[in-house]
Amino acid sequence: MTERPHLWMRHETRATERRAPLVPEDAARLVRDGVAVTVEESPRRAFPLDAYERVGCATAPAGAWARSPADTYVLGLKELPESPHALRHRHIFFGHAYKGQEGAAALLGRFVAGGGALLDLEYLTDPSGRRLAAFGYWAGYLGAALAVLRRRGALDVPLMPLDRARWDAALAATEPEGERALVVGALGRSGRGACDALETAGITPTRWDVEETRDLDRAALLGHDVLVNTVLVTRPVDPLLRPADLDAPDRRLSLVSDVTCDVGSECNVLPVYDTVTDWARPVRRLREGERPLDLIAVDNLPSLVPDEASRAFSADLAPPLSRLGGGDGAWVRCLRAFVRAARSTTTPRRTPRKDTHAC
Repeated sequence: MTERPHLWMRHETRATERRAPLVPEDAARLVRDGVAVTVEESPRRAFPLDAYERVGCATAPAGAWARSPADTYVLGLKELPESPHALRHRHIFFGHAYKGQEGAAALLGRFVAGGGALLDLEYLTDPSGRRLAAFGYWAGYLGAALAVLRRRGALDVPLMPLDRARWDAALAATEPEGERALVVGALGRSGRGACDALETAGITPTRWDVEETRDLDRAALLGHDVLVNTVLVTRPVDPLLRPADLDAPDRRLSLVSDVTCDVGSECNVLPVYDTVTDWARPVRRLREGERPLDLIAVDNLPSLVPDEASRAFSADLAPPLSRLGGGDGAWVRCLRAFVRAARSTTTPRRTPRKDTHAC
């Protein structure tokens, strides 16, 4: 009989992270299926620790994962703390390290140094390549919502998490100004979320996807007031915006909301900025003057609606988590993606554990 895995949900160190990759109700199902689940204390998490205790999860102090047994699967969402440097566990989170992003080599080098592995949630897919669990809808929804509220002078800063009903109410309370909004990647999860937010705000968006971007009509793109980028690419392509486009004399575009946030990557389709924005300063001015251009590029948008986003994500992720340790194809694909990426590092690799490839 295959030994059941030990899953350890860590505390998120980012100050603006409220989500949980696994909510108490889904943790209860895993526990009933024989999965050992440990949950770290986390005062910012939208779900209290005692809710996990009541369904049979063990608890631990924040950061205790570093001292857990080597065969533990450490579950999270955003970036790891800087210590320990050498990572010996199998970590499940969004690493953003396979497309040459800033800091990618350093992160992969930590896994290489410790003999661990990154099972990146972005690469947890079915055989056709479709992601099994994603926050995309909520990222797109919030990316478009913030853009509308900014244009209409109704964006409260610093950003604060709300539930969906309150975001909808904020959008509906603003007066439509005849904005032209373009959503690129409109047929994907993020694109659908963006379109829903725009329609709630009284805007009928222009929807572009693969066909419309294959031969890009740059003048048409610049002829919109708002651009919401939700497209995800895995290889370099022609950018949607180039620095010269920001100074085009016929530019109507006044606000760009980049949901994808591939800044620093050669796959970035918006190479017109070099740093993401955040909850304290969600908007950055790219161009001043008579035709200003603003940017929104917050890289944890779904945390602004933490309860609904976490529940939807957890419902999708829990079934694959229940198959950890059994050679499940989705986790094997995750591991292979890591191995390919790790080969680009130069740090000497410790001998991996024999069970690493079982996922």
